[in-house]
Amino acid sequence: MVPTGAYGTWPSPIDAALAASHDGRPEFLGMIGDEVWWTAPRPTEGGRRALMRRRADGAEESVLPAPWNVRSRVIEYGGHPWAGARRADGGPLVVFVHFPDQRLYAYEPDAPEAAPRPLTPLSPVGGGLRWADPQLLPERGEVWCVLEEFTGEGPTDVRRVIAAVPLDGSAAMDRGAVRELCDDRHRFVTGPRLSPDGRHAAWIAWDHPQMPWDATVVMLGEVSEDGPFGGVRPVVGDTDESVCQVDWAPDGSLLFVSDVSNWWELHRVRPDALEPGAGPGFVPGTGLCPGRGEEFGGPLWKIGLKWFHPLENGLIAVIHGKGTTVLGLLDPDTGELVDAAGPWTEWASTLAVHGDRVIGVAASPRSAYEVVELDTRTGRTRVIGSAHDDPVDPVYYPEPQIRTFTGPDNREIHAHIYPPHSPDRIAPDDELPPFVVAAHGGPTGHVPLVLNLEIAYFTSRGIGVAVVNYGGSTGYGREYRERLREQWGVVDVEDCAAVAETLAAEGTADPARLAIRGGSAGGWTTAASLATTGIYACGTIIYPVLDLVSWADGETHDFESRYLESLIGPPDEVPSRYRERSPLQHTDRIGVPFLLLQGLDDVICPPVQSERFLAQMAGRGIPHAYIAFEGEGHGFRRADTMVRALESELSLYAQTFRIVRPDVPLLELKK
Repeated sequence: MVPTGAYGTWPSPIDAALAASHDGRPEFLGMIGDEVWWTAPRPTEGGRRALMRRRADGAEESVLPAPWNVRSRVIEYGGHPWAGARRADGGPLVVFVHFPDQRLYAYEPDAPEAAPRPLTPLSPVGGGLRWADPQLLPERGEVWCVLEEFTGEGPTDVRRVIAAVPLDGSAAMDRGAVRELCDDRHRFVTGPRLSPDGRHAAWIAWDHPQMPWDATVVMLGEVSEDGPFGGVRPVVGDTDESVCQVDWAPDGSLLFVSDVSNWWELHRVRPDALEPGAGPGFVPGTGLCPGRGEEFGGPLWKIGLKWFHPLENGLIAVIHGKGTTVLGLLDPDTGELVDAAGPWTEWASTLAVHGDRVIGVAASPRSAYEVVELDTRTGRTRVIGSAHDDPVDPVYYPEPQIRTFTGPDNREIHAHIYPPHSPDRIAPDDELPPFVVAAHGGPTGHVPLVLNLEIAYFTSRGIGVAVVNYGGSTGYGREYRERLREQWGVVDVEDCAAVAETLAAEGTADPARLAIRGGSAGGWTTAASLATTGIYACGTIIYPVLDLVSWADGETHDFESRYLESLIGPPDEVPSRYRERSPLQHTDRIGVPFLLLQGLDDVICPPVQSERFLAQMAGRGIPHAYIAFEGEGHGFRRADTMVRALESELSLYAQTFRIVRPDVPLLELKK
């Protein structure tokens, strides 16, 4: 007989160390010959990213030992950090970005006494020249990349261009040996995609104040032997159209994903329409799978993300869906779309192709992200790398519910509800469970429906979790995304509150034991919710935006330095709105306990924001705790950091909800 236990008191085998060790996912797939390569997280190795390799015989190995860290800092969120090809002797050649110095390195892992050798110089300004989205061209003796170069000490003193780096190492000490392929007329660019005949390169560009999910253009240039791209011109995109990926089909057609029809959908431009004499200006594309009401793309938070990949046989591998995603094969001529079989509910924005094989990264509510291969001849799928293994009995995993709630003005709100669940305890009949409402970062982002041991850490102890894809989230079309335009701090707060209040009203959650938590933009929503609603008994604020005025006035990095113009409004037109919305201005309204977690190396949401917030709270008698982590930036990566953060968060809820949890260190709350 299963014993009865009060919600929140249940024992659980999912401890904080276990959750931390399984944080992160495989990223940035690629092929070197018939081998699959990718990057993978290593929380217990200082949070580095390892470069992984699956040999043709199925053996999986880490290519570079610690402390090598394959990760780019371009636009701070990074991008595809490596590329590879076969050498003339058949061995692999890899170029990669090493996180600490941001230099580009070349490495021949199968060569005798192989060691990475630098290809690019150090820079005294801005923490180094930065590189992302490399395209390795051994026949030209070059690698083409996005180059991010700081020109001064300020966070917005930066330029970005597409550049060619020689593979012979001549640029390792000489910036002048780096050949720039485009000018810096655009603030932001992605890496170039070379046409099948080698005559043209295409890339995506955009400028402030637009973000890449607002408006981008596809640029086309003619490739020369040793000079910059010639005849550069925009061919696709507009001021109210977001193109998030561009590539070439084997027949020379230009493929791109655009949200011109509200949904990010795949389009094609035939080769003859791209010739300079075909007509001036932009070229209309043809939708390849229109009218499905699904996304075939997503927000370009990192340079080089992929939602589609053409195959040699003319088919196109696509990731698509609404709320959840699947991998499919699209026939661009007939529009027929056939989805791969399997249990996965989310495919990450990375794909690789080799012959009839399509490789992606996928997860489900019962499995973490793993590398999955689709054989397009047979339709069979199988896991080939970073395979999920259950660290505990899966009976402890929560059972998510996909729900749609109703918010103000009868608007739809999408959310995933994770009720408390454990095989070891049942709750008393007369008790309702505490619930934590989770607001995701971005805010132009999305929380996928996948196994997350951080969520299971709470649900297996008897605390429910409600993950809200509030208005402004991706995955539901541009109209849903734009609900947050000039409404940040309003719509996100209202949508989270509507979910919390509905759960309480229907008897799913205890209205007196509701908490809210979130990181980055979710930290903003958490702080704003504590200041403007009386719904929550406490909150966990993680590396947040708290002061809009300073954040918009040079306190953050270049990529998001004008993000607030769409989220809040132009600062010269609505200056009072920046003050009125900031949680920093309303600390007097916060009357419940909170935990504030901050990385001291965070240049996106810098610790000075948290410090000013705490100064405003001082002496008000509100229980709170502040934990700052050395060596952590925007997004915690180290296992010891994540353990302390998660245990501290549980202690906050236990103290606030009067739950006895002797298995976690007591969080000291100051007033």
